[in-house]
Amino acid sequence: METFATKVGIDTLWVLIGAFLVFFMQAGFGMVEAGFIRAKNTCNILTKNFLDFCMASLGFFIFGYAIMFGRGNGFMGFSGFFLSGAESAADVPLFAFWMFQAAFCGAAATIVAGGMAERMKFPAYLVYSFLISALIYPIVGHWIWGGGWLSKMGFADFAGSTVVHAVGGFAALIGTIMLKPRIGKYNPDGTANAIAGHSIPLASLGVFILWFGWFGFNPASTLSVGDGSLIGRVAINTNLAAATGGITAMFTVWKMFGKPDLSMAMNGALAGLVAITAPCAFIEPWAAIIIGGIGGIIVVLGVVFLDRLRVDDPVGAVAVHGLNGVWGTLAVGILGQKALGLANNGLFYGGGLTQLIIQALGALSVIAFVLTAMGLVFKIIDMTIGLRVSRDEELKGLDIGEHGMESYAGFQVFTTT
Repeated sequence: METFATKVGIDTLWVLIGAFLVFFMQAGFGMVEAGFIRAKNTCNILTKNFLDFCMASLGFFIFGYAIMFGRGNGFMGFSGFFLSGAESAADVPLFAFWMFQAAFCGAAATIVAGGMAERMKFPAYLVYSFLISALIYPIVGHWIWGGGWLSKMGFADFAGSTVVHAVGGFAALIGTIMLKPRIGKYNPDGTANAIAGHSIPLASLGVFILWFGWFGFNPASTLSVGDGSLIGRVAINTNLAAATGGITAMFTVWKMFGKPDLSMAMNGALAGLVAITAPCAFIEPWAAIIIGGIGGIIVVLGVVFLDRLRVDDPVGAVAVHGLNGVWGTLAVGILGQKALGLANNGLFYGGGLTQLIIQALGALSVIAFVLTAMGLVFKIIDMTIGLRVSRDEELKGLDIGEHGMESYAGFQVFTTT
């Protein structure tokens, strides 16, 4: 009995450390998004990141956990609202497991802030943030992690390439399309103008924080310290994919545009992290290098492609999280191994198309659901309180218009007579 209690205690500590690292990723998202946008909107984006976790915590406590892990059907759960009568879905106490899952919920919600940056009303964002945390994200989570219909099919997503990143990425896509581009982003002939972020150092700090936090995101998803080899494999795969994604993105943008763009290299590292999140437990380290490397190329091509479609995504959220969330999900069915815990061998290991088809069906189902549900949410918000700030407010900056303050006050030049 004492040995069991000790094991539970150690596992609980492990899960909570993971939760705290994932929570710290909110700071990483905030710094990346702040660095990649203009100074006049920095306070606004940081306020959205800050309130994201506040709204996610309440939404996931009241509704989200019950929908995601409660008893119900293949679509959603119906028990455990306000955690009343709720049960832990892991061998750790309920409150510890809830904390870990709430941190993931907050991460999914905050992805959208970057894609819709510099022109979305703050009250509209608060409504969105609560609804995705309380309803949309938990429904997808139930399908895959809560015993829902995709789980029963054998769909595999170890730490959330689909559950977290594809949900956030495609919510950002539909929101960005409905919000329309920033003023001055595109010329009448369709060509794009670069709108430079105001602080590459801030963005760099954010990427390092996110990379660090991902060591909670992926390894702690084991939910136990019992299998050290699994934890080690997840950790090394996570790191290798990030490193390779940064390198391939840098060389791709260097080849295409003549300069090794740091911002694209950083997004490449994030793309590798997103892509490895689903397969990290089911593959060997050499496969992580391939998955991350392809992710780095996808993010560069994705940003260029979306620009040509006049989809204005200031921080590359759709390319990083949406496109690479799908790539990582499919990679499970290509390079995953049954010997490492997968239901079927991937295509590379002679398993045929079985697992790949399951992964593709799951990814397409989640994309369709998120685009439809979030499109409806954004449409209702637009018809009621409005989605976009006024032209004057956008030109002056959302810091002043929405919050009555500046991120960098005291830099004005005054003249005296």
